[in-house]
Amino acid sequence: MVSAMQTIFSFHKEGRNKYTVPQFGAKSYDPIPEHLCRGKLNLVDVSEVDVVRHYRKLSSLNFGVDNGMYPLGSCTMKYNPKVNDVVAGLPQLTRQHPATVEELSQGSLQIMYSLQEMLCAITGMKQFTLMPSAGAHGELTSVMIIKKYFETKGEKRNIILIPDSAHGTNPASVAMCGFTVKEIPSASNGDVDIHALRAAIDDNVAAMMLTSPNTLGLFDRNIMAIADIVHSKGALFYCDGANLNAIVGKVRPADLGFDIMHVNLHKTFSTPHGGGGPGSGPIGVVEKLTHFMPVPVIAKKDNQYYLDYDRPQSIGRVHSYYGNFLVMLRAYTYILMLGASGLKQVAEHAVVNANYLRVKLQKHFNLPYNRICMHEFVINDEGMPDGITTNEIARRLHDYGFHAPTVYFPLIVHGAMMIEPTETEHKDTLDAFVDTMIAIKNEAHTNPEILKAAPQTTPVRKVDAVLAARKPVLKWEE
Repeated sequence: MVSAMQTIFSFHKEGRNKYTVPQFGAKSYDPIPEHLCRGKLNLVDVSEVDVVRHYRKLSSLNFGVDNGMYPLGSCTMKYNPKVNDVVAGLPQLTRQHPATVEELSQGSLQIMYSLQEMLCAITGMKQFTLMPSAGAHGELTSVMIIKKYFETKGEKRNIILIPDSAHGTNPASVAMCGFTVKEIPSASNGDVDIHALRAAIDDNVAAMMLTSPNTLGLFDRNIMAIADIVHSKGALFYCDGANLNAIVGKVRPADLGFDIMHVNLHKTFSTPHGGGGPGSGPIGVVEKLTHFMPVPVIAKKDNQYYLDYDRPQSIGRVHSYYGNFLVMLRAYTYILMLGASGLKQVAEHAVVNANYLRVKLQKHFNLPYNRICMHEFVINDEGMPDGITTNEIARRLHDYGFHAPTVYFPLIVHGAMMIEPTETEHKDTLDAFVDTMIAIKNEAHTNPEILKAAPQTTPVRKVDAVLAARKPVLKWEE
């Protein structure tokens, strides 16, 4: 059910728009050629104040991190400091065209080069590229590098190993590059099944992709052994860095044995995201893979920054320009303001917050993997009354002023609710979330119909999720 909402067309009234375009002073104007003219345009006739008030009202209907807690597991929807937006909005930076010559782009190139160096220091990688425009794009770029690496060695490896707890984009990126996915199961404790990995590794394996920490919110306790097994057959070890928020400033992925990784600037390093963008998914590599990085590479020589295209073994371009610059600016500001000690506290506070919620909620909800977590944890709907599922619980959260967590993922947990509070939420908010989850569980037993009808306080009410996915209505029609 969708509540009635006015569209801008409901304010239409002939002659209401009094805005005029100044004349340019020419004595005559050539008419627009007939073949370029369209018929009647369905344009709304409204005043400026109508437009401003209407869209301001619509913006207040959205829920985001500025409204309340957004515990969207595996996406790190943290509060974004507004100073980041101030820097990203500086006219000296926003007015520069990406095709500006290098001599007039030294400031922008210096920022990007410095951000790359920061990411190298944080992860232990030898070199970074900022080109990929999202995490999945970073994955794809990484797999392209993996493929190029073995091509130059004259090896035709066609398998990439992926744990069953991986992000769904991992197998998609692998398939797009022509590799075959071989799934590695998780053990009962949530770690990679080492015995299954040993059985799967051979000379046809090009790489293993591992989300670290994984999507269960767990840090694999056999990480060094996994790296040794993968490397024993000459394969590469890839880190899906979407969950870097849990270990940033504490652990460098390169020190764990990873050869290549992507980082989500729009998650770990505090840039607003959601709804498809904007994003940024830089990738970092160890020294033996630097030759294959996409061009141009931002380089420095004699205190001058330049774009290096002289990379004969490069995989080529993966972006029309050099990446999503305004996202980089926000991440650059965030890292500079926090510094090394601040980034370390990010990870510490994120892990403490998640474990605080885990301990509080495991007394009332089923916890499939009962161990200390990292930045997130997974509970599920086991033990709920018949007819009450994860969907009902998630929808009811909106009525209490909280966004729903990630639901039904990872797929290895039936009815999963993946909860990530991030480091930016304080104890009062965490306690309120716990109280709300307990209240919803009590409602499930005493008044289940209120959950089945949820949400009831939002502009858009309960919808048919399958129909919405298969037949979305994305535009207004008379």
